Amino acid sequence: MRVANDERAACETIGVLNEKPAFYGEPAAGIIRPMPTDLSPWRLSVAPMLDWTDKHCRFFHRQLTQKTRLYTEMVTTGGLLHGSERRHLRLDDCEHPVALQLGGSEPQELARCAQIGARWGYDEINLNCGCPSERVQRGAFGACLMAEPTLVADCVKAMVDAVDVPVTVKHRIGIDREESYAFVRDFVGAVAQAGCRVFIVHARNAWLKGLSPKENREIPPLRYELVYQLKRDFPQLSIVLNGGVTSDEQIAAHLQQVDGVMLGREAYHHPWPMTGWDARFLGGAPNPRTRAEVEAAMVAYMQREAIEDGTPWSAIARHMLGLHHGERGARLWRQIWSDHRRKPLPAAEVAAQAAAVLAEGQAQALASI
Repeated sequence: MRVANDERAACETIGVLNEKPAFYGEPAAGIIRPMPTDLSPWRLSVAPMLDWTDKHCRFFHRQLTQKTRLYTEMVTTGGLLHGSERRHLRLDDCEHPVALQLGGSEPQELARCAQIGARWGYDEINLNCGCPSERVQRGAFGACLMAEPTLVADCVKAMVDAVDVPVTVKHRIGIDREESYAFVRDFVGAVAQAGCRVFIVHARNAWLKGLSPKENREIPPLRYELVYQLKRDFPQLSIVLNGGVTSDEQIAAHLQQVDGVMLGREAYHHPWPMTGWDARFLGGAPNPRTRAEVEAAMVAYMQREAIEDGTPWSAIARHMLGLHHGERGARLWRQIWSDHRRKPLPAAEVAAQAAAVLAEGQAQALASI
């Protein structure tokens, strides 16, 4: 596997991949549709996911798509104000456009953290009003903030006044058994008056008691029609839909109703379809790189991170385990990269072993035809 100069090439290809072609999409009955010229910067994004969308995950995703908007995992105001800025906020130039998601409920603390995030170069500050975990609730932020739209508006106004980058809010359509559309409509209306122009809406209620965070992503029913209605009622706002989206076809369908779509765990576990997003949805060029070239870029990145920050390659490799999903040999390939007994080995050596088992699996597949 080639690793020399692959990481540099990964960043240098951004300029090429960001060139806009005249047309986009898949031909239908011989018709090629022109790409709209007023695409929202939030048209397609990968969700903030705690313990997942760290710097290394975002670097990996950026090898697959140059234009999709990326988000950090949630960073609390307390962690940022009293901890290491570098640990929480370090990012790579390749990651843009990238947003910092904050968790907090004290306006002045959020304003200070927004300023810190903007100073580090983040393109957006996002306020978490959607996480239902009890740990987050004990900090008086996350989904429980939806019950206090005036406080959320104060938080947003403080951040809007403090920074020049967009301040956005990610929230649910309701909390607990409150299922009326009026609840989320009034929440959006109040927060919009404070200066928020982008709302990322997870199309499920958040049950604050009785469900785990995982169950909160699965048990409350999806109600996309409420998100669509928000766009109809607030046409001047950017409304981004999140929750349960698993395919390009679903993305395309939702984009007929809202300004943008955000994917989370589907993008994390099955990342390769992201290579088609720039061309199909975002006015960019097709990603010409193979999976092997993406893996080589990641190995080069692992080598740099080991030298510059002492990062073990395993902390990076865990994010790319879905790279070969669906291919013969993928299970053995994942086992090589996730085997703790190989942690003392150099990343390039582990990559060579993983490539060998993958090639063997693919050869067996060909032989069985």
